[in-house]
Amino acid sequence: MSLAARIPEPSPDAQFAADIVRGLSRRQKSLPSRYFYDARGSELFEEITRLPEYYPTRSEIEVLDAHATRLMRNVGPDHAIVELGSGSSRKTELLLDAAPRLSAYVPIDVSETALTEARQRLSARHPRLRIWPVVADFTDLGALPAGLEMTSKIGFFPGSTIGNFDAGDARALLSSVRRLLQPRGRLIIGVDLVKDVDTLVAAYDDRAGVTAAFNLNILERINRTFGHTFDVTTFRHVAIYDKALSRIEMHLESRREQTVRLLDRWFRFERGETIHTESSHKYTVAGFGDLAREAGWEVGETFTDQKGFFSVHDLVAPSSMARPAA
Repeated sequence: MSLAARIPEPSPDAQFAADIVRGLSRRQKSLPSRYFYDARGSELFEEITRLPEYYPTRSEIEVLDAHATRLMRNVGPDHAIVELGSGSSRKTELLLDAAPRLSAYVPIDVSETALTEARQRLSARHPRLRIWPVVADFTDLGALPAGLEMTSKIGFFPGSTIGNFDAGDARALLSSVRRLLQPRGRLIIGVDLVKDVDTLVAAYDDRAGVTAAFNLNILERINRTFGHTFDVTTFRHVAIYDKALSRIEMHLESRREQTVRLLDRWFRFERGETIHTESSHKYTVAGFGDLAREAGWEVGETFTDQKGFFSVHDLVAPSSMARPAA
């Protein structure tokens, strides 16, 4: 029996198919980045986080390690942490260790395997903590598990995942999370910062080719799910920085003119035509603060790593601004 609550959703393969057809039918072909994370994709991403070029994970852990005690200073038995896209929950351990009186931890992720493994590991480390995993897409979550109504909820949204959304969608998501965590809600969120282009591009196009394999795996996943269709060797990984939009874009570029039959449809690719697979927006501290306020949050404290590469923001719902002093 699963220990995780499950939010009803359409058949994963049916939704995947619909998103593929929709994305590849656009003028700028695209595929949703959430489909990176099958078992193989998750393994590759964990490898990416250990690469010398990939600074976000190290920088965020540096910030959390330095400031977890301050972030958790008033957390007691009437509080619960709700993590959006929890994955392995590794970063969360820094917050849990700093909040020994915490009532509950609610990790939300699409991978039941990741949730089960994280629950087992964290239960051994924090035997008194109630852990309520939820198998769901956090962008389409209507409610939290019953039993959390009387707790003050602290959202945790690490990894600068917010950067995968354009400004309008990011604002809408932040507003939705604020409503989900009400009343007395807070949100601790990791946000990648604008920096020199060479550092940014290298983080998404490493010399070892791991990010390229991660990007190409989305085509491999289509082949595994719907039968061999794409000749993956005819596509290559491309990472570019769009200065006007302050974002890194990952694309898969067709090496030649070709036509792909998929899901009873034909999709034509010109040589050099790309599939846009991910955007990762970068913010200034002030710019993200403005976005958060537009979504109905107040900005409490903001912390950065020593290099100023990455930021962690403590957002507070207006109704919960009055908190005890440290």
